[in-house]
Amino acid sequence: MRQRPLPPRSATAAPLAATAVRARRRDLLAWGAGLALALVLAALPALAQETVTRHGIPTFPGGELKYGPDFEHLDYVNPEAPKGGEMSEWAFGGFDNWNPYTINGRAGALSSAPLESLLTTTADEIGAEYGLLAESLEFPEDRSWVIFTLREGIAFSDGTPLTTEDVMFTYEVFREKGLPSFRKVLADTVESAEVLDARRIRFDFEEETEKRDAIQKVGGLPVLSKAQYESGNMDLEAPQNTPWIGSGPYVVDLDRSELGKTVVVTRNPDYWGEDLPINIGRNNFDALRVEYFADYAVALEGLKGGAYMFRNEASSKDWATAYNFPAVENGWVVKRELAHNVISNGQSFVFNTRHEQLKDPRVREAIGLMFNFEWSNEKLFYGLYDRVDSFWQNTDLAATGLPSEAELELLEPLRADIPEEVFTEEPYMQPRSDAGSATDRRNLRKANKLLDEAGWDEFNNRGLRVKDGKTLRIEFLNDSQTFDRVINPFVENLRSAGIDAQHQRVDNASATERERPPNYDFDIVTAFLPTGYIPGDSMKQYFGSETADTSTFNKMGLKNPAVDALIEHVKAAQNEEELRIAISALDRVLRSLKFRIGQWNKSAYTVAYYDIYEHPDELPPYALGNMDFWWYNAEKAEKLKAAGAF
Repeated sequence: MRQRPLPPRSATAAPLAATAVRARRRDLLAWGAGLALALVLAALPALAQETVTRHGIPTFPGGELKYGPDFEHLDYVNPEAPKGGEMSEWAFGGFDNWNPYTINGRAGALSSAPLESLLTTTADEIGAEYGLLAESLEFPEDRSWVIFTLREGIAFSDGTPLTTEDVMFTYEVFREKGLPSFRKVLADTVESAEVLDARRIRFDFEEETEKRDAIQKVGGLPVLSKAQYESGNMDLEAPQNTPWIGSGPYVVDLDRSELGKTVVVTRNPDYWGEDLPINIGRNNFDALRVEYFADYAVALEGLKGGAYMFRNEASSKDWATAYNFPAVENGWVVKRELAHNVISNGQSFVFNTRHEQLKDPRVREAIGLMFNFEWSNEKLFYGLYDRVDSFWQNTDLAATGLPSEAELELLEPLRADIPEEVFTEEPYMQPRSDAGSATDRRNLRKANKLLDEAGWDEFNNRGLRVKDGKTLRIEFLNDSQTFDRVINPFVENLRSAGIDAQHQRVDNASATERERPPNYDFDIVTAFLPTGYIPGDSMKQYFGSETADTSTFNKMGLKNPAVDALIEHVKAAQNEEELRIAISALDRVLRSLKFRIGQWNKSAYTVAYYDIYEHPDELPPYALGNMDFWWYNAEKAEKLKAAGAF
């Protein structure tokens, strides 16, 4: 096509045209500079959010990891520990399935042993997590997202590769079918997840969520096999007769396991991660075995007879009186106390505050006054235990003295939902009693006064307290025979205060069913209320209002706006000082609400085992680790076997 000829230009037209072009150029340059400036300004947050790629992640932004990227092994392991043999323990009761992630039924011990996660913790460092399945993780300063890169060559125990598709599938399953309380936490944390390729997966976190622990939360999910889940018709919410396939060093050995009685996991000879620095000196046994017993006394006889080889003794009476059998006396069985710095497990008598007679904190405090720990410790526990007062017992995080100014800044806005004593008194301590008598008369008088004030000031012809025509009745739900000797004197003390107290002994299956949602069919039960050194969203599952009627862990049904707010402060803490202040404030409030009676704690492991096991000279501060980094001495085992020890 021919071009149309340009019209002739006059002498004056040329300079005018040139001027117009120069003006247009200036406009374009100005517009371009403005656009560039706008793009730069828009990019400033992104530029400020420089990302880091690391082999692990500390709890607090800017924190340091103990182990660098080139560490050879953990400090507390024996890198030369031999592989072989079996570690065997006992467990109480029984089990009916292989799925530890359902509230229906009771899963066998070690059911989760085959599974691994992207990140893992160590036993000598608080809060830090290191890559296990993940070779690295990339994240910005504000931790608003993370990209995990998987290690090469990861395989499930059936030989199939583990990829980011399995990680994504696991996240989706736990988001949709995990325990309701955990499902809520996960949904509130993760905005989206995206598989980038076979080795990389990205998680973006909700803008409103506290992000200090968000990466660790998704990094801690056990990774399931998508292929097994779909082809095997698995269901995270239902009991399973089939164990999970995992990528870990052990697999459930169904040939040696017996449902309800015995669990055995055996070494996966093709374990992909054998030589990882995080695993050197660990996973030393060819097999781990757990034998179930319905009776504590029979279980101890099982140790004597060699039915299992390692026992972490929970009965102070047995520890003090029952380890005088020949195998101990001749050195075949080692009896040892191993000191630790582990936080208390929060073992407590827990009140079900959903029940009308237990809603009044004065009633709960009165009941607590009638538990004589000092007498129990002297007469029943042989002085082995210390009383549990704080939810952070055995740490320096426990609240002490009056609230500091920094704590008051957190507490004052919440005053309407906090007992006044939190502001004016030292943290609530469990009542101290006279050890000389099972019933402390002074505490009985205090309890009677509190019950009168709560309106239980009338008595029926049986001498029991009544209010509005109803008797003040409480029932201890108990599935452990070792607690009989503790609960029975407690019941008698309560009856002396006019309370119709009952001790209901049930089997562990019935106890599990009655304790869990939606039943919550108990008045008082022994339960664990663990917290942690750097607690996060798990606090919501135990103490949060949102999950109080659905959580397996919030047995007391705690719903308190101040507790909810303080949990958020704990989660939001960006350094150790902020964390300490928030935990101290939360500890004060939790203790003041009197929804539990703290039981007892000991500062050493009391263990007995056949002299075929060895461990590092110095154990790490936060784990016993007998199934983790102890090892089997084959030569000692042969000698004991030849001597007829087992």
